[in-house]
Amino acid sequence: MLVSFDLDDTLFVNPDKFKTEPALRFPFNLIYKERLRYGTKELFSELHKQNVETWIYTTSFRSERYIRNLLRHYGIKVGEIINGSRHMREVQGNKAEPMPSKFPAKYRIDLHIDDDISVLQNGRTYGFKVFLIGEQDDKWTEKIINETLRISRLTKR
Repeated sequence: MLVSFDLDDTLFVNPDKFKTEPALRFPFNLIYKERLRYGTKELFSELHKQNVETWIYTTSFRSERYIRNLLRHYGIKVGEIINGSRHMREVQGNKAEPMPSKFPAKYRIDLHIDDDISVLQNGRTYGFKVFLIGEQDDKWTEKIINETLRISRLTKR
């Protein structure tokens, strides 16, 4: 099973509004200022134990290297990283009509986790599965694991 995660306001959150993982130690906290939503490390660890492959799919134009290194400093390994540049190149390409901001179906992603309602609406329109998360929620990781298990059971049938 393949699950992708958005970054901004999904994994990277404002510490004034969300519980967050501890900041990275000096000097990395000066390089990587983003803060991870509390529970992200545990969630990725649990998903990997369940043989779920995790990717990042973001409209951000942060480089793949930057994203991978930031997550690595938190002990999180991910497979592919689809950033804004890669999406524009591989999904939008030379198409005249605008494509959705994210298109997980292109990459055979089974489930995409995001905070943006428009991504959920695009999922319904274009036929890809999205699980929406939002405000501070102490059970967000549990909900994602349950949804992952549900989708996994559906795809095995």
